[in-house]
Amino acid sequence: MNTIQDFHNLCTKNNITLSNQQITQFQKYYELLIEWNEKMNLTAITDFHEVCLKHFYDSIALVHYLKFKESNLVLDIGTGAGFPGIPLKILFPNTRFVLADSLNKRLTFLDEVIQDLELEKIELVHGRAEDLGHDSDFREQFDYCVSRAVANLSTLSELCLPFVKVGGQFISYKSEHVKDEINQADHALAVLNGKIDRQEDYTLPDSDFFRSILFIRKENSCPNQYPRKAGKPNKNPL
Repeated sequence: MNTIQDFHNLCTKNNITLSNQQITQFQKYYELLIEWNEKMNLTAITDFHEVCLKHFYDSIALVHYLKFKESNLVLDIGTGAGFPGIPLKILFPNTRFVLADSLNKRLTFLDEVIQDLELEKIELVHGRAEDLGHDSDFREQFDYCVSRAVANLSTLSELCLPFVKVGGQFISYKSEHVKDEINQADHALAVLNGKIDRQEDYTLPDSDFFRSILFIRKENSCPNQYPRKAGKPNKNPL
């Protein structure tokens, strides 16, 4: 992929339909990502082809397994440079999104992205998941919580499931080590009242990059003590 049209063709070939406006938004997003990446560390991946494949396409691959509704409220925890939240927002312009991150300068970047791409029904929140998860404005308020964070599944489940309504889903993007992470997360999911509904495996187009998306349903409220204080879910996973 050398041009945004190549990305458009790749999506079309894989049954993802993008409008001209959406293609323009992805182009602007890439340009802003590269511009800001010179001032701060947003991503180690900067090559156009790699960004389109490993960030943009990987983020929106979820559309093959789930289509958000206009009535849904979606949270992206640890959004970083906006993945998967911004690509998903481009794909589902009428769905409400909240993107949360602990680093304010990343949110400054994302604010410019939102303005330049003219995205609506999207909110940025500064804070750690461990703190926001106990805030009544956020706890159990979301239909879906998505995350492409690098933390293990046990840690992510503690950070993400408290935000999800009972009956809603935590959606975790994972790589080739997903089987080990699932086995290690058994206890955490039992404690947090989460259950893996399904696992969708795929490889990124024209590559051997294995990816997996886990759909974890929240069957009952999480005990009030979770998530634990900042740092504990990472240092001592359930």
